[in-house]
This record gives sequence, C-alpha cells and structure tokens, in this order.
Amino acid sequence: MTRLNNANLDRLNAGIDIPDYARERVTPGIVHIGVGGFHRAHQAMYLDALMRRGEALDWGIIGVGVMPGDRRMQQALAAQDHLYTLVVKHPDGSLEPRVIGSMIDYRFAPEDPAAVVEAMADPAIRIVSLTVTEGGYNVHPVNGDFDLDDPDVRHDLAEPEAPRTAFGLVVEALYRRRQRGLAPFTVMSCDNIQGNGDVARRMFGAFAKARDPGLGAWVEAEVPFPNSMVDRITPVTTPADIEELSSRFALEDAWPVVCEPFTQWVLEDRFAVGRPSVDRVGVQLVEDVEPYELMKLRLLNASHQALCYFGYLAGYRYAHEVCRDPLFVDFLLDYMVNEATPTLAPLPGVDLETYRRTLIERFANPEIKDTLARLCAESSDRIPKWLLPVIREQLDRGGDVHRAAAVVASWARYAEGVDESGEPIEVVDRLKDSLMAVAEANRECPTAFIEQRELFGELADQPRFRDAYRRALESLHERGARATLEALVRA
Repeated sequence: MTRLNNANLDRLNAGIDIPDYARERVTPGIVHIGVGGFHRAHQAMYLDALMRRGEALDWGIIGVGVMPGDRRMQQALAAQDHLYTLVVKHPDGSLEPRVIGSMIDYRFAPEDPAAVVEAMADPAIRIVSLTVTEGGYNVHPVNGDFDLDDPDVRHDLAEPEAPRTAFGLVVEALYRRRQRGLAPFTVMSCDNIQGNGDVARRMFGAFAKARDPGLGAWVEAEVPFPNSMVDRITPVTTPADIEELSSRFALEDAWPVVCEPFTQWVLEDRFAVGRPSVDRVGVQLVEDVEPYELMKLRLLNASHQALCYFGYLAGYRYAHEVCRDPLFVDFLLDYMVNEATPTLAPLPGVDLETYRRTLIERFANPEIKDTLARLCAESSDRIPKWLLPVIREQLDRGGDVHRAAAVVASWARYAEGVDESGEPIEVVDRLKDSLMAVAEANRECPTAFIEQRELFGELADQPRFRDAYRRALESLHERGARATLEALVRA
C-alpha cells in the first residue's frame, strides 16, 4: 500500500496516471472557495490537464474552506501535499484513476480569515472562483435580493477584517487591492445555477455597496463576473470508493473523487487580468453562455428532478436503477422533448436529440451509483431554478406542462416524509420543517404545497398548471408512482 503524497508519486501503481510536471514550480494564480467533489473533478482537472501540456504553471489553485465541515477536507489534503485521485468510472466497470496536482494549498478560513484575505489580495491571484452550491449566494427567498439580515453577513459588515462569509472574504480582499492600487481579480462562479456570474455580481456587489457605496461602485465597474455552464456528474465519495482504490490500485488516498467520463465547461471570455488557456483542454469560450446554460439546466438538471422523487417513491435508490427502467426513460424523454426543448433557442453545432439520448446513457451508468437521496436534496433551491422556468415559458406559449407539473407533485409527495412502502424519507432541505409541515396537508388541501408563494410565485393561480399538479398528486396518493407515470406516458 502506497500513501499518496509528493514523495511517493513515482512509486504508484503503473495504472495510475500521475502529474508529469514539476509541482514545485507551480505557483498560485487562483483562489477557489468551496472545495467539494465537483470542483476537484472539474475545474481543478482542467487546470491539471493544462499543466500536463507544460502550460499554466502560474495558475495553481489555493483552496479555501468556509464552512465548519471543511476542516476535515483541509486536513486530508494537507496530509497528501494537496494531491488527490480523480477516478473516472466507465459504464463497463473499468476505472481510470488520475492524480490531480493543480491544487497547491488549502486554507481553512475560520481558523485564519486574515491569511485567506491576504492570499486573495496578492497580485499573483487573478481569479477567485466559487462552488458554494445553489443556496450559497444568500439570495432572499422572497424578493431575490441579497439578504442583509443574515447574522454572518451582519458580522462581516461590522467587522470587515475578520470575515466569516465568502462575501466578506472576497470583498475585503477587493477592498485591499483597491487601496493598494492593484487591479481586481475576476470572480468566476462555477455553481450550477442559471446566470451564475450575474447572480454573483448582484450578491457580491450588494454586499460591497452595503459596506461602502464607493467600494460597491468600483466592484460594479471593474470586477468581471463571467457566466459559465458546468457539467459533470460527481457523486459523493463513499468508503467503498476509498476501499476500491486501495484494493485495486494499492493506493491510500484519504479523499479521492469519483465521476463519470463526460465533462463540459462553457465559459464567457471576460477576465480582468488574464486567464489560463483552458480552451486548449476542451473548455468552450463564448460571448454568451446562456443558450448552453439553459440546455443543461432544463434538460439535465431538471431531468434529475424528474426522475429522483418518482424513483425514490417507487422504491429505487440510485439514478442508474431508474434509468434502466423503460417506463421512467419514456417519461424523461417525453418531458425533455415536449416540455423542455421547446423553451430552448437553437444551438449551432448541438444536436439536441443526441444530447438527450446521451443524458439517459449518463444517468444509466451503474458505476457512478449516484444516489436519488443526493438528487432529492435541497429541492427548494433547485426546482425553482431548473424546472419552474420551463413551466412558466410553456404556459406563456400554450405548450404542455402536465409532465413538469407531475414532477412538482412528486416533490410534494416526497416531502411527506414516507415512501410507498411506508419507509421514512430523510428530507434534506434548508426549508425542511416548513415544507414537511405544508406537505402534511396534501390530501386535505391538494394545492397547499404550490400555494407557497415564496417558492412558486403566481403559479398556483394558473389553471392549467394547478389542475395538472392536482391530478398528478391525487394519482400519486391513490395509485402510486408507477401508475401515475404510466398514465402520463400514455397521455
């Protein structure tokens, strides 16, 4: 058994791809906040690929953890010289392990926020990137503005030199660069939300303006926030993944990452002080990312929602199980073809029929073992961003909505907290308590769930949506998930 670190790279199993560049020559150019599995399977992988071409050695990544739970990640990576193994899982069961070397440091912000701020204030840092999840942008659930009442935000505004939040850290670093006459870095969101750069601009700009109007105006005028579309299925690393890497490749890695073979990154080419040449390793640089973004959000992400609640209620626990069931596949394709695709603008060079079929193949990969519980989590952040825009556009254009309405009904049924076999469901959502309380009334008042205006806005007032939702929810209660889907597919 060989432990993963710099000294042991040349001793690793021949089947493991290792960095062929001198890591001691890599210097920081990016600070990344939110080092989860997706960042390590995606952005850090692209940087590693570029470094293997002998390029971008001045674009090394300093990871930053803000949440208390990030301490464990910091410790695990520090013990491995910030190396980790990315394991691509192919549908035929083969594994493709690759050691990623583009991350060169990891800072735990709660331990020393001043050091994190100074790292970002360093002129060598030209990009601060983010994967802080859909709910990490502090958007007020009702009015969509920046939530200035958040306790940690209030702390950071009162004590800017000891920030607790990503907003406080980034804006304090920008403040110092401005004071020192340095150009700002680019803030690059890699989160899975529509208009991620635009959302980041509004939220970070609002925080900066609340701190100092002059600073807010400078951030608005000088700091680029490019939008991006990111895609790679990256399930949570399990103990079994760690054991498999150990048993098959004799490698001891405390926190590897597993992912599917497919990866995509579409990025607007707007940067303040340069960027790595990621277009040389497959990143699509475009003027406007929105058409690609909508394709992904409404076909891939919304389809994950379309399969996860129905699948879980029916007794499945993994995405690949659902997507090997012809009934579920027919329903997903019906949703994609008849409701999602009509809301998309034409994309030059993209065959949407092939893209849809590829999605089903990706979801059906048995080696990924993507849990339905993961896909069902944080629904109150996901469905309003991924699925409800499809419903609204289809209503405006007179198109079908009964499949998407049924997906919303499956979420409401899932939020009742028990599946069709009577087994308890662990609902994971920032609004868990209120969602489950409303879902208790599903049978007595079938439209109560969609009358939560902070989530659904005016949709409960739309007869076509309301009626389709009610029919689907009543069918789920009376006949169950499979019979409900059979009726939908026949319709």
